[in-house]
Amino acid sequence: MTVLGGIGFTAPWLLLALLALPILWLILRAIPPAPIKRMFPGVALLLGLQDDESVSDRTPWWLLLLRILAVAAIILGLAGPILNPNEDQADGSGPLMIVLDSSWAGATRWDEQIEAIDAQLSRASRASRPVAFLDLARPEAPVFQAADTWRSRLPGFTPSGWQPDAARIAEATSFLNETGAFDTLWFSDGLDYPGRDEALAAFEAKGAVDVYQTAANVVALAPADFEDGAILLTALRAAPGPEREVALQVQGRDPVGNATLLATATATFQAGETTADTALTLPAELRARITRFDIQGQRSAGATTLADDALRRREIALIAGREDREGLELLSPLHYLEQALAPSADLIKGSLSDILPANPDVIILADIATLSGGEAEDLGEWLDQGGMLVRFAGPRVAASDVSRVDEDPLMPVRLRTGGRTVGGAMSWGEPKTLAPFRENSPFFGLPIPDDVQITSQIMAQPDPTLAERVIAELTDGTPLVTRKTREQGQIVLFHVTATADWSTLPLSGLFVQMLERLAVASSGTRPDATQLDGTTWTPEQVMDGFGTLSDAGNLPGVPGPDLVTAPPSPEMQPGIYASGDRRLARNVVTDETLLEPAVWPARIPVRGFSVPPEQPIAGLLLSLALLTLIADVIASLALTGRLTGAASRTAAIVIALGVPLAMPSQSAAQSTELDEFALQSTEEMVLAYVITSDARVDDLSRAGLFGLSQTLTFRTSVEPASPVGVDLERDELAFFPILYWPITVDQPRPSSEAYAKLNAYLRSGGLILFDTKDADIARFGAASPNGRKLRDLAAPLDIPPLEPLPADHVLTRTFYLLQDYPGRHTSRDVWVEAAPPDAEQIEGMPFRNLNDGVTPVVIGGNDWAAAWAMAENGAPLVPIGRGFTGERQRELAYRFGVNLVMHVLTGNYKSDQVHVPALLDRLGQ
Repeated sequence: MTVLGGIGFTAPWLLLALLALPILWLILRAIPPAPIKRMFPGVALLLGLQDDESVSDRTPWWLLLLRILAVAAIILGLAGPILNPNEDQADGSGPLMIVLDSSWAGATRWDEQIEAIDAQLSRASRASRPVAFLDLARPEAPVFQAADTWRSRLPGFTPSGWQPDAARIAEATSFLNETGAFDTLWFSDGLDYPGRDEALAAFEAKGAVDVYQTAANVVALAPADFEDGAILLTALRAAPGPEREVALQVQGRDPVGNATLLATATATFQAGETTADTALTLPAELRARITRFDIQGQRSAGATTLADDALRRREIALIAGREDREGLELLSPLHYLEQALAPSADLIKGSLSDILPANPDVIILADIATLSGGEAEDLGEWLDQGGMLVRFAGPRVAASDVSRVDEDPLMPVRLRTGGRTVGGAMSWGEPKTLAPFRENSPFFGLPIPDDVQITSQIMAQPDPTLAERVIAELTDGTPLVTRKTREQGQIVLFHVTATADWSTLPLSGLFVQMLERLAVASSGTRPDATQLDGTTWTPEQVMDGFGTLSDAGNLPGVPGPDLVTAPPSPEMQPGIYASGDRRLARNVVTDETLLEPAVWPARIPVRGFSVPPEQPIAGLLLSLALLTLIADVIASLALTGRLTGAASRTAAIVIALGVPLAMPSQSAAQSTELDEFALQSTEEMVLAYVITSDARVDDLSRAGLFGLSQTLTFRTSVEPASPVGVDLERDELAFFPILYWPITVDQPRPSSEAYAKLNAYLRSGGLILFDTKDADIARFGAASPNGRKLRDLAAPLDIPPLEPLPADHVLTRTFYLLQDYPGRHTSRDVWVEAAPPDAEQIEGMPFRNLNDGVTPVVIGGNDWAAAWAMAENGAPLVPIGRGFTGERQRELAYRFGVNLVMHVLTGNYKSDQVHVPALLDRLGQ
């Protein structure tokens, strides 16, 4: 592209034709030739006469100028003129390399980056330049192809959950040895990383380098810590700046298992600081349901930190075979267990019958041999549902007949009568020590202190399955800890006491570590490499650059130490890893992570992603040339006297019609689009939703109204067409009986013109369903972010006084009789127009006369669109609850939607209808 006077030309060689315009002027000026003068005597007779119609002997100068302008407009139009041309490496010649950091740091502005890349590919396509891509986070040998080929692949580009590192930079630059010279466009994510300078030198050796980099300050979230009963959160930013607040969201599961927002917090970056700390205090039962923490408005893996067992205080029930004796706490069977578990778990004491209804995570039985039939049955059912039973031996177990002949259902192995002690019948010459843990043991890798000695234990009977159930043994091969699974639960038996009577194990740190490995205890802090030595962790869910979790599939396991020391990479993807019953989160950002902004040398031009769009004006110039030629024809006819009467009027009409047809009119295009929208919205009854600029929310709204439309079609006489999205700034609202408005924190506030349309819509009988999608956690959304946003959006609207939906409102009986109005959530707080102050139930009337029309607004937070959402094949898109309860909840959501639409369409018809029998009775009919 050649730029002249601020205008770019894709075919600048055509501009040479402009040099021929002076020659064309001379030719047109010389034709027709001037007449030759001859003397004729008879001319004297014509002296004094005047000719009313005169013909020029030459073409007028203004007509010549018109023709020259038409030719110039054609030449300029064919030269491919473009306004706002962007001059960079894409407009050069030769191969072009597009380099991507492609890390989580650029995920928040990924769409802008893709648009900028697409613009560069468009310019490279015009210049016929071959293009190759090189992803520094996932390097592969670059292949030069046509720019249009890459444009079709851009939607498949996604950011990685890790940054480029020195090893991948070296791999990427090694590919350059096999390529010739090329220019480079480097799309940076704004963060520095090892090896970037070496990569820049390698690309500069091949040609010119231009950098495109986000101007936004990269923000991230460090892993959460649990200390003194509070969750500590730390936000990071790459570069210092002015004071800034960031909103932190705590995501988790509600009691029925659905993802929901559990809490919010605010962290403040002080001016010039790069860290912001905040503390959050939550009840243990709420903290146990946390799955992740996010920075609101940041869509990246770095702005997300996953939660694991470190934040969860497990509920552990402790039951002993004998009660503590006053003054002998050190001899209590539960003393050492309490010391090991109290800092990191909630301990429960009591009888087994009292504890089981509380559904603890773990039940520990210390020297309890015999359980009653009812207790054993209830404990077995609890185990089958995923509980963990940990048993410790003792004198009672050793003296009992439990699991001697046949294996007891609540024991992992069969036991021998009596026990083994130093100096006993099955004596040891001296106390025994622990053997190194096997690789298949959950304790594998734990160091064994020299002072741990076993003096007594109960023995396991030899059995074909014994070897696979032993997870800890003594140096002579005697089982010390055995385990077996039962349905979804497991049973663990320590063949020694929980006190120091039979061994020194409870006195050592190994005791606490073994409980942690069994997921009985949680340290409350993230483990270090030595604590995970010898373990293997399997990925369950992995996180992409946007912070979205997905199933890990068949990804291989990773060694425990690498899980906390190795940086994120394709082999160590961020996500949730499991080892037995333990869960460990591998986050992108760690406590040691430092965010450093990328600083480029002064010789490297650095641009932002926001580039003014190029505007081709070839069509405008060619249209202008066409109009000029039409004007030339009409002017020529007028000069020759052939444009009179009807011909003159016809020419005027042609000019009047030609101008708007030839000139590209945005208003005409908009008018056509609005006409099509109006036609689509009025041919059939249509349900509509407000476009929020959040693609995921808008897609869910469309799917929800589609599901509700299908339900109405199958169950009622109403047959809506496909739902449409409404732009409050542009679209007419009067076409729609009901408008679904999902509230999101980031959606922009409408303009004053849009509010005027909304108020006119409400006053003319329309209904807006406001859905905060947050279960109305603080009644009318008072404390939730979406609730505050709703108050801001609704402030300019002419909304009448509201009240919670009363039980005798017409909405509860328009089509179905309803008492609950659930969506994805089950809050009963739904707000409608308040009844008149004098609304009373008249004798003989079944319901009050609440109002004489349709409530203009319905406000709630149950996320009805998610419950209504349906795919084209009729399958629900969003899981609601579990089993029959969830399907019943979805059915009630559909019924509420049907009632809502029927209420809008029929007004107070249903209210009047139910009064008919009472009215007829009072009239004696």
